[in-house]
Amino acid sequence: MNFDATTYRVSDVKPVMTKALGAGILGLLLTFAGYFLKSDQFFFSYLVAYLFWVSLALGALFLVLLFHLTGTTWGIVLRRILETVIMVLPYLAIFFIPILLGMHHLYHWSHADVMANDPILSRKAGYLNITFFTIRTLVYFAVWYYIAKKLYKTSLEMDNGATPEQVKTLKKVSAPGMILFALTTTFASFDWIMSLYPHWYSTIFGLYFFSGGLVGMLAFLTWFGLYLRKKGLLKDVITVEHYHDLAKMIFGFIIFWGYMGFSQYLLIWYANIPEETVFYLARWQGSWPVITMTIVFGHFVIPFVALLPRSAKRNLKFLSILSLFVLIMHWIDIFWLVMPVLHKSGIRFCILDLTSFFGIGGFFMWLFWKQFSKHPLTPVGDPRFKESLNYKNL
Repeated sequence: MNFDATTYRVSDVKPVMTKALGAGILGLLLTFAGYFLKSDQFFFSYLVAYLFWVSLALGALFLVLLFHLTGTTWGIVLRRILETVIMVLPYLAIFFIPILLGMHHLYHWSHADVMANDPILSRKAGYLNITFFTIRTLVYFAVWYYIAKKLYKTSLEMDNGATPEQVKTLKKVSAPGMILFALTTTFASFDWIMSLYPHWYSTIFGLYFFSGGLVGMLAFLTWFGLYLRKKGLLKDVITVEHYHDLAKMIFGFIIFWGYMGFSQYLLIWYANIPEETVFYLARWQGSWPVITMTIVFGHFVIPFVALLPRSAKRNLKFLSILSLFVLIMHWIDIFWLVMPVLHKSGIRFCILDLTSFFGIGGFFMWLFWKQFSKHPLTPVGDPRFKESLNYKNL
């Protein structure tokens, strides 16, 4: 890759795009071939991979909205990476099609006879039906696409010279956009994950899913920024000061994620209602406690302790390793949310878990690089861009 420091543009990205596309094609071909061998496993593995990547994109959308609403300075140099990620969201709507085709494999409530013979589910039929499920999903992606497109388009227009009206537009879109984001992300988590257990309910689950995706996106942003730095891109733009703040955000939102998870568990534990406890009982059967405790220590305790020292937040090699570790833990968390529905007796990893991850992820990164290389890698036209370049941690 070649980087022009005067225009902040990158060229000769075909090798990395080819690798990403190759991984995507090969991964999906192998995954779809697995359908003919293990159809149930195919759909559940695909759902885990899909939720991982879509959660990262949603985390990016939240950060872009947050940066505009708070008027942050330090995050400006990072914003174009996030803006490019959110433009992958409309393509992820296409990748949702296999999930719609596999409704009967994934969702117990999608069977008419089950709904008719279950007194609890029959009361939920007005909400839990395939037609309304599909309509809601289309609405979620339409809302996300509209917000993402408006913010991205305005940001690109600012590259040629920002105006006060454009800055106001970003804030005007972000304010209602944040409310719509909260509602759509919450209901998407209810539909796509919580309804795997149609008898189970948790009003805090939307926050749990959102915070996990946000932590994952912050880890991805840290890792990807350091990857660019290793390639000689944006080395003097995204500095140690910016990575320090990213590490602080990872630290803070890991605490938030842990608080959401513990709050959900505590409320269900002391209420002791069968419709609620079934979720945790399923994750304490057979070998599932291994994954449950791995998440407690790997997703919370280890990164929490590791990021306590100030020196750790400024050690770039350490942050690169830790960010990858957090991403792995985020995938395990999604796996833990979904797979006990299929494998009730214990953990069963399958090659389809890996092929679906790289299949969707390969296309995700190909689409990302395709868009990322078309424009400056950072918002050079933002009025506070120079201030962000010179940002120093206190």
